[in-house]
Amino acid sequence: MDKWLDQLTDSKLFMKLVALLLALLLFGTVYDSSKDTNEINVPGSEQSEIIPNIPVKSYYDTDNLVITGVPETVEVTLKGPTPNLQVAKTQKDFEVYADLSDVKVGKQRVKLQIRNLSDKLKATINPDYVEVNVQEKVTKEYTIDAEFNHKLVADGYEAGAPVVKPNKVKITGGKDVMDKISYVKAIIDINKTVNDTIDESARVTVLDENLNKLNVIVDHEVVNVTVPIKKLSKTVKIDVVEKGAPAEGVTIESITLDTNEATISANQDILDKTEAVRVEVDVSSLKESTDLTLPVIISDEIKEVTPKTVKATVKISSNSEETSGTEVETTKTLAKLPIRFIGLPENYHAVFRDPASGSLDLTITGKESVLTGINESDFQLSVNVAELSVGEHKVKLDVKGPENVTWTSDINTITVAISEKQQA
Repeated sequence: MDKWLDQLTDSKLFMKLVALLLALLLFGTVYDSSKDTNEINVPGSEQSEIIPNIPVKSYYDTDNLVITGVPETVEVTLKGPTPNLQVAKTQKDFEVYADLSDVKVGKQRVKLQIRNLSDKLKATINPDYVEVNVQEKVTKEYTIDAEFNHKLVADGYEAGAPVVKPNKVKITGGKDVMDKISYVKAIIDINKTVNDTIDESARVTVLDENLNKLNVIVDHEVVNVTVPIKKLSKTVKIDVVEKGAPAEGVTIESITLDTNEATISANQDILDKTEAVRVEVDVSSLKESTDLTLPVIISDEIKEVTPKTVKATVKISSNSEETSGTEVETTKTLAKLPIRFIGLPENYHAVFRDPASGSLDLTITGKESVLTGINESDFQLSVNVAELSVGEHKVKLDVKGPENVTWTSDINTITVAISEKQQA
């Protein structure tokens, strides 16, 4: 056995194999491939990411200052380990801000800052500096003017004075911006023809003299606007026009109407040139006194008339009935009859503009025996102001009196002014 071992040890090949085996065993005890990444400090992978639209917060004395120039959002580029970067990108729990706590009034350059960001990440802000304008904060009260497209008012109608509620707003802004305010408007957005009162919400817009919108704070951004839309109308007299000729032996003594005036609706230029409408009485076929219901005739340019028909009383006499004892008609003037207001609300005050005296003269026509017993107390003159708004108006005169006489006056339309009573 010993001799066999001696022979092996003397063999060079055997010794080389033993050496190789010992080397492999030694390598196995020193090197463990499973521990490569755990025991050796190898840096992880890094990348960069651009994150847009990150909000910018401003910190300053909001009670006394107004600061402009700070952008609403900025672009932030983050660089660092992928896991940290993905968390920041997803949660966006960091903050970009402008520290304006120590700024002075005027223009200045301020650096934007970032916080609440992982210390393993580096950030670049674009832009990193901003130009800000620091102004003294000013608040003033302004009256709102309503505005809308008057061309959309239908033909034959007119728009009254708009009513805005609330009609005043408080506006806050920097002093130099506040000094530029020229108009405070509530603009009604309508795009159709209107023939009825407009009642809409409107956004308040603040403009400079060049109609540029100003960046200010309005305490009531939306207000209610009411625009009364009324028919254009006018009261005119009704003329009686005789058509044809009376039959032989027939005399037309008189034609009287149950109302001598009518209200017409039309565009303003037509109203301005229209002084009367008419009824036509065909007398060629009349043989005796009669009552007729006749249409009030208007031109094509007039859109509407009220009343549409009137009653005409035609008095006729034939030559065979005439005698020397027939009683003829005469006239009589009743002077300075007072005019009353009808339907005036308690919170309104009314005065006469024309006639300023609030009275007028009536000329009455009738048989002499009838006129003898008529005096001023038999007539009541009035104007109905129940539906009138504040302002100056022309109102039809209403006259009530005996039925067996007719009347005329130099003024048939009364001008009145309506105002609100002052609160005590």
